[in-house]
Amino acid sequence: MKLSNATLDQIPEGISAPTYDRGQLSAGIVHIGLGNFHRAHQSWYLHRLMQQGLALDWAIIGAGVRQFDAAQRERLLAQDCLTTLIELDPSGTSAEIVGSMIDYLPIEEANGSLIAKMAEPEIRIVALTVTEGGYYIDPVTKGFDAAHPDIQHDAANPDRPRTAFGAMVAALKLRRERGIGPFTGQSCDNLQGNGAILRQTVVSLAKLSDPDLASWIDQNCSFPNSMVDCIVPATGPKELELVRTFGIEDDAPVTHENYRQWVIEDDFCAGRPDWNLSGAIFSDRVHDFEAMKIRILNGGHQVIANPGEVLSVETISECILHPLINGLFRKVEREEIAPHVTPVPGMTPEAYIDLIEKRFSNPAIIDTTRRVAFDGSSRHTGFILPIVRDGLAANKPVEGLALVEAAWARMCEGTREDGTQIAPNDPFWDERTAAAKAARARPAAWLEQSQIYGDLADNPRFSQAFEKWLRMIWDEGLEAALKAYAAD
Repeated sequence: MKLSNATLDQIPEGISAPTYDRGQLSAGIVHIGLGNFHRAHQSWYLHRLMQQGLALDWAIIGAGVRQFDAAQRERLLAQDCLTTLIELDPSGTSAEIVGSMIDYLPIEEANGSLIAKMAEPEIRIVALTVTEGGYYIDPVTKGFDAAHPDIQHDAANPDRPRTAFGAMVAALKLRRERGIGPFTGQSCDNLQGNGAILRQTVVSLAKLSDPDLASWIDQNCSFPNSMVDCIVPATGPKELELVRTFGIEDDAPVTHENYRQWVIEDDFCAGRPDWNLSGAIFSDRVHDFEAMKIRILNGGHQVIANPGEVLSVETISECILHPLINGLFRKVEREEIAPHVTPVPGMTPEAYIDLIEKRFSNPAIIDTTRRVAFDGSSRHTGFILPIVRDGLAANKPVEGLALVEAAWARMCEGTREDGTQIAPNDPFWDERTAAAKAARARPAAWLEQSQIYGDLADNPRFSQAFEKWLRMIWDEGLEAALKAYAAD
């Protein structure tokens, strides 16, 4: 059965499908970045509201700002923007059809259609999943990177922007001129303080071309912080075959684990859906929730993915089953990460570590080490190095975290210990590889990447531990280093 509106009444038995009339939905949200995560997470929460007969005027319009988004647009429009979600539970799989997205805007160089849609009064939220590295943040200062070529282009051509943020600024300018009022900007990416970061990017970009508009945005728009959590593997041939076993032909299915969480700051200037009625949490403690998740889960991913790549362990569940990688995970998490995590209602850091280990070990989730290790330049600076700095400041252990960084440096050299090549896996792969090759003879060369490590190269407690581990990895192998750390 080819997935479409016309075939929803033919959905095989046992598969949940929209019970609401999709023809009666109207748009309230533009979402930029229609990858798997959004469709398994934010789109699902809204769909579950619609299944209750609620939020029917909050449907999602999809959008993208890069040419590679065009293929995804074609796939989704061909099936009326419906998505099959497949839950991967060790006890068995299940599927449901999500219908909360109703259109996907054209991908255009100057983003004219996107600007026009965001300027329409019925659009009250503009949400984004554009990856952790997509917010034009200086990795050292954490401030706005005004020197980036994309930003320079948008500042000089505010009516023909290249970025999602430039398009948001252009749309907000039209809304102000027309007396429509602001919209909420909602980041759904894995960034601590993601709403504050989105505000920084949008307001700072607007200031480069129109300071008065920037002030209006800052005073009138809201940018709620949020924490998002669900493991969502990439879709490949296995996933495409899996959806067919349910009797459905879907060119863009999404698989996900049997867990999700969304904690949101209740700060919406133009209204919002009642996501809490479908399981989301509105809280004034988003920072604590997101710190726990980003440090233990996202940081934990980096702890195991880089060793996994070097040791030719293909999936995250296999990494957790690897005794030495699991030993690194458990010791680093409990001794070097948990001390810098605040408990949240109903969950201690130690209990959360146990939960994450269980989730990572789910064999039904074919989440590759390669996917998790992607863009270490953003992920290590966002998930690991802040903990290193906290540990140094509090005089707490950082030996294991230094080993994690040494494993990343070893991975970026571009070969595994079995001699196979690691394909480029970072937006700055050439730079990382050059530094990694230099660090084989002189480990300090890796830490001298100041855009990543800042002044950490000058901290002897961290730099000496890093150099010790990297030398051991090259001289004796990564497994020897993991054994030595476990024995400390």
